[in-house]
Amino acid sequence: MVHAPILVTGGAGYIGSHAVLALLEKGEEVVVLDNLSTGEKSRIPAGVFLARGDVGDRDMVRGLLAKYGFEAILHFAGVVKVEESMREPERYRRINVEETKVLADEARAARVPYFLFSSSASVYGNPQHIPISEDAPLSPISPYAETKRDAEEALRMIFSDAVHYSFMRYFNVAGVDPDGRSGYSTKEKPTHLIRSAVRAAVREEEFTINGNDYPTPDGTCIRDYIHVSDLVDAHLAVLEHLRAGGVSRVFNCGTGRGYSNAEVLKSVERIAGSPMRVRIGPRRPGDPAATVADTERISREIGWKPRFGLDDMIRHELSWTRAHL
Repeated sequence: MVHAPILVTGGAGYIGSHAVLALLEKGEEVVVLDNLSTGEKSRIPAGVFLARGDVGDRDMVRGLLAKYGFEAILHFAGVVKVEESMREPERYRRINVEETKVLADEARAARVPYFLFSSSASVYGNPQHIPISEDAPLSPISPYAETKRDAEEALRMIFSDAVHYSFMRYFNVAGVDPDGRSGYSTKEKPTHLIRSAVRAAVREEEFTINGNDYPTPDGTCIRDYIHVSDLVDAHLAVLEHLRAGGVSRVFNCGTGRGYSNAEVLKSVERIAGSPMRVRIGPRRPGDPAATVADTERISREIGWKPRFGLDDMIRHELSWTRAHL
């Protein structure tokens, strides 16, 4: 069956570019909307049209929707750094909430059937139970997390029953395309633990663990890491679910397995083949002690399961960093 094109916002970014590759492999026609503030044009494959602009540019969005008659929107565009959101909460609200509402308004008006929203497990805050189910209370503890919660609420109100949607609540995304076709920018200093540790290992630099006094077995934060290729596969599986008549849902995107910061560093040392110099620093504001996904819903209803483990993510990131740093 031939489908109408799919709009990928933020398609020149880290996750969005991997989604574009996966969609093209499935034979989908893709258009990218990206302002290239953090995305890179080089990540967009030949033959994919790039509309350079903001999702909050109502006239541009309206024109694109009218021209292409999209069947679906995969909305990855946004700002994502927790620490930065502490310093710039109004900017995060404008981009992640207000601009998303513009995109949603126009999607509904244009009768786009399906919409997948890039949300975050940070909406759960400090969870009461581990693993965290999609029905857990939302208690965000950072401005970034608040914007994801508020964007979800706004989308529910705007779409109602007019657009079938899914909110994809990501846990910690890592890794790069196994074939090296896309990855993350090595120009900026990373904030992600695996990426930061890999960079430190390659450069033989000291690495700082942020806090070792959390209520966890070794005192360091515990996180659920999901490979970026598994994450985009989950998006494609959910899109097929919606196409087949599936109802609008929230899905956790993780593996159901948590690793402490200390465990991740040991794995990086083992795979990189060299010891690291590690120091303990203060906690970062906005960091919960542990976040691990309950993935039963997406496994049962969609049939999706991750293919890659922590070692795969580290190996892929090491290869990418060594080639591009």
